[in-house]
Amino acid sequence: MNIDKSPSLFHDVKVDELGLKAKATFNPIHLWASLGGLILAAQVIIWALWITGPYFERVPAGPSDPPALMKGVLVTWTTVIMLGLPVGIYYFIVRPWRRERRITTDGMLLVSFGLLFFQDPLLNYFNTWSTYNTWLWNMGSWVQHVPGWMSWGEPGAMMAEPILMNAPGYSYGVLLCTILGCAVMRKAKARWPNINNIQLIGVLIVFTFFFDLVMEGMFLMPMGLFTYPGAIQSFSINAGTYYQWPLYEGLMWGGVQAGFCSLRFFTDDRGRTFVERGLERVQGGYVKQQFVRFLSIFAACSMFFFVFYNLPAQWFAMHADPWPEDIKKRSYFTMGICGEGTGRFCPDPALPIMTNKSAYIGSDGNVVLPVGVELPEVVPYERGE
Repeated sequence: MNIDKSPSLFHDVKVDELGLKAKATFNPIHLWASLGGLILAAQVIIWALWITGPYFERVPAGPSDPPALMKGVLVTWTTVIMLGLPVGIYYFIVRPWRRERRITTDGMLLVSFGLLFFQDPLLNYFNTWSTYNTWLWNMGSWVQHVPGWMSWGEPGAMMAEPILMNAPGYSYGVLLCTILGCAVMRKAKARWPNINNIQLIGVLIVFTFFFDLVMEGMFLMPMGLFTYPGAIQSFSINAGTYYQWPLYEGLMWGGVQAGFCSLRFFTDDRGRTFVERGLERVQGGYVKQQFVRFLSIFAACSMFFFVFYNLPAQWFAMHADPWPEDIKKRSYFTMGICGEGTGRFCPDPALPIMTNKSAYIGSDGNVVLPVGVELPEVVPYERGE
């Protein structure tokens, strides 16, 4: 049989050419955008299940009434935060678009940080060790729809999120903190020109730790926005009070801010972050490019929050201390999950962690089985005849 070996059928292809083609085909921004798309889709689905399901219900404050000063500060702070949102949208999205006809990195971060609000309650995934003041308006939260969620909860008694404060607070509030962090990095670089990037990030983490101490430990917590009842008290400031602040909170948030600030600070000569590399090779027009860009930035922000905060938070949740009396006596801090009138003890290392699918020890000392749950049987060992 004759085989036609003309160039039309057989031609030499160099190995390095194949390598170049493979390299040209791979675009890292597609990986980031795909990850961002998956995260965003999951959030939208879970939020939809929450809004249309039984857990979309107000968690009441209970019989305790917050002090008048606390209520006044909370109302004022919530109002200021809400009024600041449209200002932030105009300043970081609308104004740059009108001037330059483009969405800036800060505009992308504003939206991305707002969506990070979804992850806020996930620190209680295995065990409830942080609570919000349910005197503030809330509709529970979406946590019971998060796959694998373990902490106990039911409609009207569960982890509650003060949406009116937290949603806008995460968007432009975290963005302003990130801009401030980048300013600190620039100042440090000017002060110590030979400082390397790792040292520069270290300076930022130290700054963020003390900034978080002031903002949370000395302002947001004493004013009654939220608590860390399960904080390890030997590593906490103001231990035993409703405003006890765990030192590791500052370190975890410092890690998150290090990620956010590094994303914004270390850019290329075109002002692009590391997750935007390859944007010029994204085909499909300007709108598609900008959407891919947003998903990539959102993915990076989500991973920073998850890896540096919510993952280590689970270890601290599993090693939580008993809740202080100063918190247990205030029903607006217990979210209806435990305490007087609930028949349930508040989380304590002397007790099994309470979930929706397991038995727990009631406040009368008896074992309480959830509906449809039975105690396992003791199976006798096999013995020789």
